Amino acid sequence: MSTVDAPLPTADRPMASASGVTHTVPAARGMAIRSLRNIRRLPSAFLPALLMPIVQCIAFSGTFFAITQIPGFPTDRSINWFMPLAVVMGSSFAGIGIGLTTVRDLESGFYDRLRMAPAPRHSLLLGPLLSAWARVLVVVTVVFLVGMLLGARLTSGILGLLPLYVSGLGIAVVSTGWALGLAFRFRDMRAAAIMQLTLFLSLFLTTAQAPLDVMEGWLYHVARLNPLTRVLDLARMGFLGELTWAGTWPGLLALAVLSALAMIWARTGLNRLDH
Repeated sequence: MSTVDAPLPTADRPMASASGVTHTVPAARGMAIRSLRNIRRLPSAFLPALLMPIVQCIAFSGTFFAITQIPGFPTDRSINWFMPLAVVMGSSFAGIGIGLTTVRDLESGFYDRLRMAPAPRHSLLLGPLLSAWARVLVVVTVVFLVGMLLGARLTSGILGLLPLYVSGLGIAVVSTGWALGLAFRFRDMRAAAIMQLTLFLSLFLTTAQAPLDVMEGWLYHVARLNPLTRVLDLARMGFLGELTWAGTWPGLLALAVLSALAMIWARTGLNRLDH
């Protein structure tokens, strides 16, 4: 019996109600648990999300340590500027890992079994999203601890961690929706390069390396209009000054709009699998 035809393990089988229709939460939870277990079988779908931001913290804060000498730079610690960037980047790659796993399931035929299960269609999106959030919690915590070892310091107390975690979880929704939408449309590993390249470029066409007031030319205009700039502002808030509503709501709004668009993109891609 092939892997595709083999019955689902009990732990991975969605729980059905008495009417035979699977409820959303149990089905999504089963998918999330399976996705997390797959990390052991396909660690390459998760390790980059954990290792890359750590490398970024070390490389960027060391290479560009003199950036803090720019007049008016918002911090005297380069790690305070680059560590939140690494968190957002790592969180986005957690979503991409979900997309890669989905492509693998589509290529093996396993995803067809998930679609035929008596479960609401939105559980096929909620399950991967729950798994992405679980991964992000690990990524944000580990990268923050590494950043502290490298000299990062909160400027507004422990509450400064809240916008960092919100940014990580929010960008995971965006990247998961984007990656799933691409996976459903391409249905093979051609989607992998687009997942990674688009998010990588989108994040670096922001204030990733320097504040807006020291940028010039086309990059300034792109970064100013890029909604991910607001997300980075939100992630950095607890490391550059006090928490304020004026500094919080633009990032929250950007995450809300991007998340909604990304999940619509994912859902329409899922619907296309039926045609």
